[in-house]
Amino acid sequence: MNEMTKALAIFCVFALLGLSKANIQTDKLFELIKSKRSAVPNTWTVSDEYTPVYIAPQDGLAQVDKIFALPGQPEGVSYNQYSGYVTVNPNAGRALFYYFVESPTDSSTKPLVLWLNGGPGCSSMIGAMTELGPFRINSDGKTLFKNDYAWSNVANMLFLESPAGVGFSYSNTTSDYDDASDKNTAGDSYVFLVNWLERFPQYKSRDFYITGESYAGHYVPQLAYTILHNNKKTNQTIINIKGIAIGNAWIDDETSLKGLYDHWWTHAIISDTTHDAIFRYCDFASGSLSDMCHNITDKTWEDVRKIDVYNIYAPICLTPNQRNTSAIPGSINKYDPCSSYILEFYLNDSMVQNALHVKPTSWDLCSHLLTTWNNHQVTILPIIKYLIGNGQRLWVFSGDVDARVPVTSSRYSINTLNLPIQTAWRPWYHNNEVGGYLEEYKGLLLITVRGAGHAVPSDQPQRALALFSSFLEGILPSSS
Repeated sequence: MNEMTKALAIFCVFALLGLSKANIQTDKLFELIKSKRSAVPNTWTVSDEYTPVYIAPQDGLAQVDKIFALPGQPEGVSYNQYSGYVTVNPNAGRALFYYFVESPTDSSTKPLVLWLNGGPGCSSMIGAMTELGPFRINSDGKTLFKNDYAWSNVANMLFLESPAGVGFSYSNTTSDYDDASDKNTAGDSYVFLVNWLERFPQYKSRDFYITGESYAGHYVPQLAYTILHNNKKTNQTIINIKGIAIGNAWIDDETSLKGLYDHWWTHAIISDTTHDAIFRYCDFASGSLSDMCHNITDKTWEDVRKIDVYNIYAPICLTPNQRNTSAIPGSINKYDPCSSYILEFYLNDSMVQNALHVKPTSWDLCSHLLTTWNNHQVTILPIIKYLIGNGQRLWVFSGDVDARVPVTSSRYSINTLNLPIQTAWRPWYHNNEVGGYLEEYKGLLLITVRGAGHAVPSDQPQRALALFSSFLEGILPSSS
């Protein structure tokens, strides 16, 4: 069985699921997996020939993009915020939207960090407004409250909606939406960065990191690879990339599927009998999936959908279309299961869109325009090997109660690399409590976050910031 047939057979494991918006970025991932769209083997390449990328004049555009104030933001905001479009293809009229937050203190000395949400085809404003950005949205959908554990406390944070067709990003050439793919997304994101650095030249020499979650397990390593490859070309813009961190990341189709069902079994979501049957009738390694395999997994998915599979211990959103108009102040330490619906309401407000300098748009968490996704890579492991070989810092973090892209999937994927262990499995601590567990390999760190689901900074904001700070410093979190 060739790689294409194997990948398509594996895709057929998944039954059609009706899922909420709570973590729709991973719904998109599994729509891709269960569909029979083309997947390609491990052939990620970038041309060795020097081809200068499109760079437009950027003088004065940073000031145009400066945000005076976001509607409903709390008082006392003294740091700079920017948002707007960067054209990545003038002939097609293709432009990507970004939101940028400078650190409140010592922004001139802190690194630049790009955050990408997954999907594929979901907005990084999910991360900006419900996970790690400077604000969260109150239940009224109109006012904001401060995130004391924003990642901008320790870095200058850049959020990118990519590819075109996602969120506020767009193309004047509608056929672009049919060409969405791993490779085109990495290419456009690279052109975006080169132009964005012209717009904000003070960041050109700054240490640069890429972070993200879910299908960003593809986006982030692929973009890092593209940057490193282009950095080696004569006369090409040099981006000072130092490392990547990917959370609850879809890395490898085969091991991720195996880890999914093992996690469900070990967390008492499915029975011994069901688990045994799945691994008896579903051969993930060869892609030989029997009718019995389909019957078992279909029934299993129907049972699992009754809980929040993205955080198996979290409450579900029971009132998605009802907002508390009294604007009761939110708490960063209290999980809001309806946050995705509130985010959608906020970003579709005309005053908010005007403040963000965007074209009037019907904004959604994940794109309905990207009806196809081409050349999905069945594994990112060869790219991870490349990044390790080129000296990049590489952390894989995982909320340990996510059952959609669980920690078992991350462990199985990493284990296939057969990397030497440098620090044996141990707990790490924050505020005198176990924050999670870690194991350091040569060139890669696996680290869990205790009590976090798929969106780690939403569920455990303090621990997520502690982890992120350690990542930037290049040191392991405390062992005591």
